[in-house]
Amino acid sequence: MTSATRPRARGRALTGALATLGLSVGMLMSVESSPASAATWPTPNGSQGVSSTISVSGTKDYGMKRLYGTGDLGSGSQDEDQGPILELADGAVLKNVVLGAPAADGIHCLGSCTLQNVWWEDVGEDAATFKGKSSSAVYTVSGGGAREAGDKVFQFNGAGTLNVSNFAVQNFGTFVRSCGNCSTQYKRTINLNTIEVTWKGSRLAGINTNYGDSATLRNITIIGDSSKKIVPCQKYIGNNSGKEPSTNGSGPDGTYCKYASSDVTYR
Repeated sequence: MTSATRPRARGRALTGALATLGLSVGMLMSVESSPASAATWPTPNGSQGVSSTISVSGTKDYGMKRLYGTGDLGSGSQDEDQGPILELADGAVLKNVVLGAPAADGIHCLGSCTLQNVWWEDVGEDAATFKGKSSSAVYTVSGGGAREAGDKVFQFNGAGTLNVSNFAVQNFGTFVRSCGNCSTQYKRTINLNTIEVTWKGSRLAGINTNYGDSATLRNITIIGDSSKKIVPCQKYIGNNSGKEPSTNGSGPDGTYCKYASSDVTYR
């Protein structure tokens, strides 16, 4: 699935201090300035084609280089089961990288991982997929942004907790989705804090109530959605049979969707 609109304008490069924090000038300004403000996207420091998945362990800092898919990773389609550009081992830390187009299936985390100041210019199948099998796994996304996601940005297939903070998302389907029909299902915890959301989009978090999932939303800013069409938290009844899951309501309930109206600001 492709997005209807594909804006390509890119902002000025991040300053060194803000890049270290994983924040952009625009992201910081948008909290207090006009509705037109939005995160400033970084200018990559060179580009590198990737024809086969790069395995990452330990800490890898790309210094704001752009990676994009070529060969088998370069179709630019929304087909399922594409390979990722980067595959992170349990405990890996990835810093300061831009994923350009084609982006294939973005990044896979095989266990706990940290994505710090990672930007997706044009999301492929998904931006990142979290696949750890331990309930103690923690996936941390700190800083960065993603845009042009025809479907999902973050796909949460594994077990554990996903924490996303200081992140910008624009033109997307679902920001974070707990897998609705994986053959193996888990209880999944999602925490979103300080997220800048720019229309258009469908939903921020999608969770499965029957597996005990929860999504906590704090400091969410939604820009350009005057009709409030973006659903902050959509509940589903998941399954392990591969069928499309049915919906189970939306909105805060204190158990599955944990937020108050004051946690979401519209600009």
